[in-house]
Amino acid sequence: MGKKKTPEQHESQKNTNNKTFEYKAHTKSEEVTEDMDGDKPDDIRTERPSAECTETDKENYDKVVSEKEQLMEKLAEIQDKYIRLSAEYDNYRKRTLREKIDLSKHAGEEFFLRILPVMDDFERALAHIEQGNDFKSLKEGIDLIYTKFTEFFKQSGVKEIDALNTPFDFELHDAVAKIPVEEEDRKGKVVEVIMKGYYLQDKVIRHAKVVVGE
Repeated sequence: MGKKKTPEQHESQKNTNNKTFEYKAHTKSEEVTEDMDGDKPDDIRTERPSAECTETDKENYDKVVSEKEQLMEKLAEIQDKYIRLSAEYDNYRKRTLREKIDLSKHAGEEFFLRILPVMDDFERALAHIEQGNDFKSLKEGIDLIYTKFTEFFKQSGVKEIDALNTPFDFELHDAVAKIPVEEEDRKGKVVEVIMKGYYLQDKVIRHAKVVVGE
């Protein structure tokens, strides 16, 4: 067993521990103060290098400044391109909108130009009716108008649906009535056309109204 320490030895040990603690605390405080007062690392320095800095620091600074200037130039160039592109798109949008409006206004121009001669023939036929009783000439005039109409339809891609004596087809025909027929080969077929149907190119624009045999 060790010897017991006297009160004087305890006091001496206490003073020694306190001095050691004060020394360590003072040393730690000096380290913190030195860290706080010290310069920033080279990789995050933002201010212009002082005269005491090395040539490498100055070169790094000049390099960063040069890269920044290049980036600013590129940004200005991109902004200029964006402004020009935005203006061009706005002009294109306005132009196409104007063209669409003009197209909608004059979409039927070709149609009416092609049908106007038929209107001229109608007016001449009406004038002949008022001037005399020459029904033969009137019939010839109406036949001429009908021929012109037929030709106009062909040029426009409009053609008649073949319906009479054909099997009933709900995609082409609209049955308005059914009548009994004696002939077996006429049952289920169109026996009379009340109103003609028409195609526009390959599309049915009006179904033929027909009477079907049964």
